[in-house]
Amino acid sequence: MKTLQSSCITCIFSILLTLGFLSAQAMAAEPLDLRQAVVVCPSDLTKAENTAVRMLVEEVEKRTMVRWQVVHEWPDDSVPVVAVGPSSSLKAFAGPLAKAVADRPVKEGAEGYRIFVLTEGRKAPTVFVVGNDERGVLFGCGRLLQEMQMTRRRVQETAAGGATRIDEPRGFISLDPSLDMNTVPEYPLRGHQLGYRPKTNSYDAWTPEIWEQYIRDLAVFGTNAIELIPPRSDDDDYSPHLPLPKIDMMARMSQIADDYGLNVWIWYPALDSDYSNPATVEFALKEWGDVFARLPRIDCVFVPGGDPGHTRPTVMMALLEKQTEVLHRTHPKAQMWMSPQSFNKEWMDEFLEYMNKEQPDWLSGIVFGPQNRISLPDLRAKIPKKYPIRRYPDITHSVRCQYVVQDWDVAYSLAEDREVINPRPVAESKIFRIWKDQAIGFLTYSEGCNDDVNKFVWSGLGWDSNTPVIDILRRYSRYFIGPAYEDNFAQGLLALERNWEGPLLTNESVYITLKQFQAMEKAAGPQDLLNWRFQQALFRAYYDGYERRRLIYETELEQQAMEALCGLSGPLGSLAAMDRAEEILDRAITDRVALDWRGRIFELAEALYQSIRMQLSVPKYKAIAIERGAHLDLIDRALNNREWLKKRFSELRALDTEPERLKGIQEIVHWTDPGPGGFYDDLGNLTCRPHLLRGLGPETDPEYRASSRVGFRPNPDYRISWQCFAESVYDAPLQMKYSDLDPNAQYRVRVVYAGDMRRNTALKIRMVADEIEVHPFIPKESPVRPMEFDIPIDATRDGELLLSWYQEPGSGGSGRGCQVAEVWLMKVPSAGAAQESAR
Repeated sequence: MKTLQSSCITCIFSILLTLGFLSAQAMAAEPLDLRQAVVVCPSDLTKAENTAVRMLVEEVEKRTMVRWQVVHEWPDDSVPVVAVGPSSSLKAFAGPLAKAVADRPVKEGAEGYRIFVLTEGRKAPTVFVVGNDERGVLFGCGRLLQEMQMTRRRVQETAAGGATRIDEPRGFISLDPSLDMNTVPEYPLRGHQLGYRPKTNSYDAWTPEIWEQYIRDLAVFGTNAIELIPPRSDDDDYSPHLPLPKIDMMARMSQIADDYGLNVWIWYPALDSDYSNPATVEFALKEWGDVFARLPRIDCVFVPGGDPGHTRPTVMMALLEKQTEVLHRTHPKAQMWMSPQSFNKEWMDEFLEYMNKEQPDWLSGIVFGPQNRISLPDLRAKIPKKYPIRRYPDITHSVRCQYVVQDWDVAYSLAEDREVINPRPVAESKIFRIWKDQAIGFLTYSEGCNDDVNKFVWSGLGWDSNTPVIDILRRYSRYFIGPAYEDNFAQGLLALERNWEGPLLTNESVYITLKQFQAMEKAAGPQDLLNWRFQQALFRAYYDGYERRRLIYETELEQQAMEALCGLSGPLGSLAAMDRAEEILDRAITDRVALDWRGRIFELAEALYQSIRMQLSVPKYKAIAIERGAHLDLIDRALNNREWLKKRFSELRALDTEPERLKGIQEIVHWTDPGPGGFYDDLGNLTCRPHLLRGLGPETDPEYRASSRVGFRPNPDYRISWQCFAESVYDAPLQMKYSDLDPNAQYRVRVVYAGDMRRNTALKIRMVADEIEVHPFIPKESPVRPMEFDIPIDATRDGELLLSWYQEPGSGGSGRGCQVAEVWLMKVPSAGAAQESAR
């Protein structure tokens, strides 16, 4: 029976071959060898199309040392061809295969392309890249680059699963012969802000050559717009890194984008204090007009309503109407966009009323970015449909930002801060998809190359939001790192994101991630080790591993120090106890752990400065500030309460009497003790906040508008528990719920209010127990300290308690302010119990 089945299958296969349904090459599925290929294209390509062909040839040569020849006539049939051109010139470059190409289906749409392989009609194979328009040619060439396997030395797999290097004079270029793509982008706008200014962690040191390479890299993955920043912004005027004056580099970047046919946006903040003053307006019109005139290409200008800037909406709109006229003098088709960022409730209401009543024709669209009082769906519902909305998502920051890292461990916040190298592919894909039908696209908010992976995730999803993230990461890894890393590096990027999930103390996968990258590092060749994207991932893997090792060590040191305080303060006295505890705590500095990892981190920091100008240190690389990506300066920051304890020890040593010092030590040792029948929550500690109500959560509420989130404000003078806290934003309450309380007991709450402190006017906070006010709006104090309040007994009479905190309603800006660090709910002893305790 088996023999008969086998015979039948063989016969069917032979028939299919005879009829031409299968080719020998298709059966074997041998990759196409394109080392000897030539590029055939029309002779009358546009500037952008010629740039696309140049990009294709140059990027192949960089990876293989093979230089494809570009011709306008078809070569001999024996020469493989990569045919590139727009569909409008199909007959001019399709040559003998014009009819076969013309018969293939076309998915119409701006910026789309077709890529396919023909093995019939010529002896050698032909790869076609046919763009629906000139951008389609660019993005088609980019996708071909992503799909090809390109190496400097060919690697041949053996039957046993091993690998053998085959040394050849030139590299290897191969392509799957079944490749057949017919695609158009899902979103018409897919871009990233590239700000040449001192505030960024690398951009200010980039030369025009680096900028062109990066813009090209983005274009390969479907980016069709970049956003520039003018010479005057909320930034220092000078950086020691600048290779060109700001306006000169701005003009060069505009020209580079135009060469590739990409749109140019300008993020242009209105910084002056009073635009109701005619003299101020005249100054701004001239200043902006001079910038507009210097740029060869401007497609859109985006003016944020705030962050920075602070102009009420009606005054802002009057200014922008005049600026639109100035813009059109040199760029007649350019558009004006704005965002209602940082508006408080009064200004947001004024803005919405203006938009619906006036509906100005000079305004082309609205931008939704950070610090927006209302959500994107709400904004879309309240803005007239004639105005498209563009997203401006913050993909560069980890904390104190629009999309914070979910439940980030305080140790990471202390040691890595806001602009760490931050691949977040899964999180970014969720943020992208949750509101994907609310906007026409995006230009992301970036302040350096630390968010490089996130840019490519957004670009990939902007082309097709259903693309699995792992597919984007594999193409990213294959193209930028090399075919040998296609899956391993992609999985490594996912692992780096998982490093940040949950409590670091128990996240053993951090060490597994490091081992995976160390294995790639050991196998890497010289070109791999010089690759800045490879260096970035290695840096993060080592840094995360080192911080976990330190956290484990310093947590144990603090425990030993507490035991020393308990054991020595009695017989040997308080001074000796504090000396002993301080000596134990200082072992974190005098007896460091994982010195080999620490040393490798510094080596990689130097490599990243040399390769991509990353400024990971203020003193060493002249970064503008620690929170602007210079977290190498935080590598030894205490991950326990060492600094606060030493400060307290110094204060206690200054006291006059032993009983006073012993009382202070007891306070330290029993800090988290709420007493019998009481409860303690450290709201920034992922493992010690059982009573915190989380709300909707980031899956449906990525900006935490109706959810609590962890916030951070590092301060070496504070306890760790004061440097992290739970927070809610805008008018949403922060809430805790207790159950099974003693209905006959009196409770008292001790609370620490931490977090943001406003410079000129104090942020205020209010506490409510169920619906009973515990205290009215009071200013948050600096330095922070515990405060105590009685809980009305009517709030706990049913055995349950809902504590709610509010900040003053109607706030603007970041919306932060309702931030609670520690809460003790303490059972007040009855008179009888107090007397018994006294006896």
